[in-house]
Amino acid sequence: MLTAIPRNWCSWDFALVDGGKSLAEIDMSSWRERGTLTISNEIYRVYRERLFTGAFVLESNGVVVARATKPSAWTRRLIVEFGGSEYELKSRSSFSRGFRLLKNGALIGTLSPSGIMSRRMNVELTEELPLSLKAFVVWLTVLLWKRAAEAAAGT
Repeated sequence: MLTAIPRNWCSWDFALVDGGKSLAEIDMSSWRERGTLTISNEIYRVYRERLFTGAFVLESNGVVVARATKPSAWTRRLIVEFGGSEYELKSRSSFSRGFRLLKNGALIGTLSPSGIMSRRMNVELTEELPLSLKAFVVWLTVLLWKRAAEAAAGT
């Protein structure tokens, strides 16, 4: 099982680790729709195509690797396209911070906080998925967590 661990107490930047081995660095920009993933010294950019409405794009060396679209502003659900396949990242329930990853309606993984107040994330995704896709899905989940925290802080 992978674990996404916040790098600092108040940070939205994470290290993706397996056991004690760091596999990727996940960085959220202060502008919340951007970030970077660093995997084996390769840097992937994550950005939004159009402000507020565009797809989230994962890019490496100018090549789009994956794209995630949000079909509705009212649900915590994203459709992720990667390598000719389509995945669905969706909330486990309206009240949970946990997410599920599905392919063709079949569950292929979960992303869950390790505790009620924790930002540490337990990531259980099928071994067949490339690390770049796993890191992108974690980045998307962190983004949704960050949005929820900012909305709660604003009330």
